[in-house]
Amino acid sequence: MPEYGRNVLRMVDQLREIPDRAKRTEQAYAVVKVMELLNPQVHSQENYAHKLWDHLYMIAGYDLDVDSPWPCPVAEEFTTDPVPIPMKGSKIKAFHYGRNIESIINLICEQPEGEVKTELIRSLAIYMRQQYLIWNKDSVADETIFADIEKLSGGRIRVPEGISLSKIAGDANFSRPGMGINVGQPGSQRNKQRKNFKRSYKKK
Repeated sequence: MPEYGRNVLRMVDQLREIPDRAKRTEQAYAVVKVMELLNPQVHSQENYAHKLWDHLYMIAGYDLDVDSPWPCPVAEEFTTDPVPIPMKGSKIKAFHYGRNIESIINLICEQPEGEVKTELIRSLAIYMRQQYLIWNKDSVADETIFADIEKLSGGRIRVPEGISLSKIAGDANFSRPGMGINVGQPGSQRNKQRKNFKRSYKKK
């Protein structure tokens, strides 16, 4: 257990070699105290003393004969495979739109025909266009987005004729998730930002 370090491991190894059980138990309490000092954040946990003794047994390979306040834990309880997280069986039809788009399309399909449904389709198309431009930097025609909506809906949605999307501002920037604000900027611009930050820091 790396939070206790190699020296604690050596102490536990020496502890197991003590022939007298009473002396071995006395030294076990001392080792637990050292572990508590090395890992003070354990105090934020409930029953932290019990956990420390469990850790001692784990470091000893679950083979330590001492008179502890708690019995040795069962190794199988800590070595069992984690319960697998159930994943959706169906594949994502369009990765650049994501799975949530399919859920939204299914909800829109349930709406009755009318102005409300038309506005929902328009809002969906605007969002899908943004997602499209995140992963495909080229411009995209409205007709392409409309065709994707009808395709992803399996033909259940027909985009009304005459519907149009608002124009994209010329300075709009669609960044991929996780990209920093400086990604994609010229090196000179990033250096300028760093210099400005240093100047403001020195003034303080």
